Amino acid sequence: MTTWHSTTIVGIHRDGSTALCGDGQVSMGDAIVKGNAVKIRRIFDDKVIIGFAGATADAFTLFEKFEEKLKATKGALRKAAVELAKEWRTDRYLRRLEAMLIAGDASGILVISGAGDVLEPDDGIAAIGSGGNYALAAARALAKHSKLNNRQLVMESIGIAADICVYTNANMIVEEI
Repeated sequence: MTTWHSTTIVGIHRDGSTALCGDGQVSMGDAIVKGNAVKIRRIFDDKVIIGFAGATADAFTLFEKFEEKLKATKGALRKAAVELAKEWRTDRYLRRLEAMLIAGDASGILVISGAGDVLEPDDGIAAIGSGGNYALAAARALAKHSKLNNRQLVMESIGIAADICVYTNANMIVEEI
């Protein structure tokens, strides 16, 4: 069975602000099936932004589960992420989901995976997806050597990744908290 995949999300948290940017490409195997997908969402009364890379339907299931965890923890991002990762890893149905998430709020940014990982990057910069490493490298260089604000930085990073990765395009959606 061939799965539709969405790729490349980059985020940064600094100075009490978090920005996420996602490209718009959805691929099935080596074919582009959509160029303007929205992979970034605001959840939990617009207090949390979340993005995904991986199987689209799986990601939407995880968005809903994560929002449930946020409600149960009264918006505690880290606790909700740990609870989601635990359930994702142990639940028979959820274990089969193929996606990764980046979630952020005013307090920080996290990468969440089905392997049970909840990672908070040391430098406040994270990226996932096929073009994630390109976007991550670009974001780190731009953070160190430019005066770009968070929104500009994540957009430039996706643009650079899109110039390198065939699974990433420059149709961007950006959210900032």
